[in-house]
Amino acid sequence: MTVKLTMQASRDAIKGFARLAASAMVALLAGHLETSAQAQPAPIAGVDAALLEDMVIGSRVLADFGVLDGFGHVSARHPTNPNRFLMSRSLAPALVTADDIMEFDLDGNAVDARGRSVFLERFIHAEIYRARPDAMGVVHTHSPGVIPFSVTKVPLRAMYHNPSFLAAGVPVWDIRTDFGETNMLVGNSAIGKSLAQALGDKPVVLMRGHGDVAVGPSVRMAVFRAYYTDVNAKLQSQAIALGGEVNYLTQAEGEKADKTNFAVIDRIWNLWKMRILPTLAK
Repeated sequence: MTVKLTMQASRDAIKGFARLAASAMVALLAGHLETSAQAQPAPIAGVDAALLEDMVIGSRVLADFGVLDGFGHVSARHPTNPNRFLMSRSLAPALVTADDIMEFDLDGNAVDARGRSVFLERFIHAEIYRARPDAMGVVHTHSPGVIPFSVTKVPLRAMYHNPSFLAAGVPVWDIRTDFGETNMLVGNSAIGKSLAQALGDKPVVLMRGHGDVAVGPSVRMAVFRAYYTDVNAKLQSQAIALGGEVNYLTQAEGEKADKTNFAVIDRIWNLWKMRILPTLAK
């Protein structure tokens, strides 16, 4: 009799513990869901989902092509407020989602940070948007192909029709000229302004020992230019290595080809989008 009572008490204790554990799990799950819901960023006023998608695709496809790695960033001018721009929180480009995109003013201040970390070099984007009303997209890369052209006297020049925008000329900005020996990063507005001045009215500027910046009349064109700048740099290095004179595009050829590229940007963009879509489901 005593044994039966002991066994029954044990079973009751186990059932009670199971009920408590289940209740605790439900409470934890509910709390997690509530916290997750609270963590969801608020929509950015005046910005539609299509622009955010372009930023995500641009970030991920450039990472997929090796133009970006764990560093670099894609931004967009705010479509209804030219004194604001959009940029991901500090995150590797291949991991960017629409929910990671934040709004900034042209001083590089986050409009609604809510504790999220931001890129140190957001001043690249802020000062270029300030200086270039025509720029609607900006991409900063550490593209391996361009580095040799940023540290030598060999100018980067347009090799063929896709990177034809380079025929306008590609300035090289050296941070050491105005700021001495630094950590090579564009960490404040003064340095960003110096870079924007070096860019001038050109589509691309190289950054000595650092990378480059590409701008465009849309996010798609800025991404297109960032990609083909790297492709062109690699091909130009190969052409120079072959020896002899290289027959580059003229400025007039570049202008005509660039207009054509702009007109058919959706063709390449849709291909890139298809390439990236499987990663968005993860």
